[in-house]
Amino acid sequence: MTQSEMTRRTLLKQGGAAIAGLSVLRVAGPTYAFQTPAAGEVIPWLDQPEPNPVPEVIVRQLEWEQLDSWITPPDQFFVIKHYNEPALTEADYHLEVAGLVTTPMSLTLADLKARERREVTFTMECSGNSGLPFLSGAVGNATWAGTPLASLLEEAGVTDDGIEVVFWGADAGEQTWRDEITITEQFARSMSLADAMAADNLLVYEMNGAELPSLHGYPLRLIAPGWYGVANVKWLTRIEVIDRRYQGHFMARDYVTIREEERDGETAWTFTSVTRDRLKSAPAKVTMADGRYSVMGAAWGAPIAGVDVRIDDGPWRAATLTEGEGSEFAWVFWTFDWDAASGEHTVTSRATDGDGNVQSAPDDPLLAGKATYWEANGHITRRVQIA
Repeated sequence: MTQSEMTRRTLLKQGGAAIAGLSVLRVAGPTYAFQTPAAGEVIPWLDQPEPNPVPEVIVRQLEWEQLDSWITPPDQFFVIKHYNEPALTEADYHLEVAGLVTTPMSLTLADLKARERREVTFTMECSGNSGLPFLSGAVGNATWAGTPLASLLEEAGVTDDGIEVVFWGADAGEQTWRDEITITEQFARSMSLADAMAADNLLVYEMNGAELPSLHGYPLRLIAPGWYGVANVKWLTRIEVIDRRYQGHFMARDYVTIREEERDGETAWTFTSVTRDRLKSAPAKVTMADGRYSVMGAAWGAPIAGVDVRIDDGPWRAATLTEGEGSEFAWVFWTFDWDAASGEHTVTSRATDGDGNVQSAPDDPLLAGKATYWEANGHITRRVQIA
């Protein structure tokens, strides 16, 4: 059985639980202020993604060769279904804040909108992106608006024994434990209290200047900038503070990176939950105008200081950062002028963040020792034919 066949069976069995991410905006979007200049003819990549074996799960992905807007337009934003799509209405909606708090709360959407409003522009990526031969465009950049999570937790009054915050979505699906216990499990993810109190975490009801659409989690979702998509819980209905680590399906069984490491000459296996984004870049497209070639791409996962490009087995050369430079949570666009010779070539990019960290090479032990496809942030190499 091939990897694609195995993955398809897994995804169908779990109803899409193996991949978390975003869904397409279904309302009219705003005017996008960040536009890349016209770049001429797009030269198609030779290595296109494999056919999607699970269109009922991975509904839409970003098509890299069409990338031309810093804020991702609705018709390009990736759509990955996760469990069902709850039919929530504003009239019936309440957000419960419960558990180890001194003042439990029940808030309507109007209550939440009456609180302090903030915005953050954040590039969200599915943690499985680039880890499968048919999943390479599960990333997008949007401006999210809502109310700070930290002030809500402060108002609720977390007790001294509260250490973990669980975010419950209204979506649910069947899960089987130990091959013998089948239950309907509600989607939930957690983070430590310290992580939950980060100033940038928002309870969001708007995306790109419009009402949060249903497939994106209407009426409310968590946005945790700097975290992979799975942490940004959609259809949020309950926030619960607890006194132990939460061990639900999407914390302890799925979205777990398994890695083989060598310790004192012996092999040891580590198991870690998918959490924060990793430094990453990707060549988006090659264009030709007036006989001159250019490579355009994006980099994200940390504040980006620079991007280098390598053609074939040649030296790394610096690209030019064009849009988004200085953004804390949003991607940066880059371009690289290329004096291309005829024939088939490979194009590889690597990003460097503000602390000097460089995007991992494929032979980095942190990548080479992985047994799972989550958090795939190694160099991305594309193939192109120049006439």
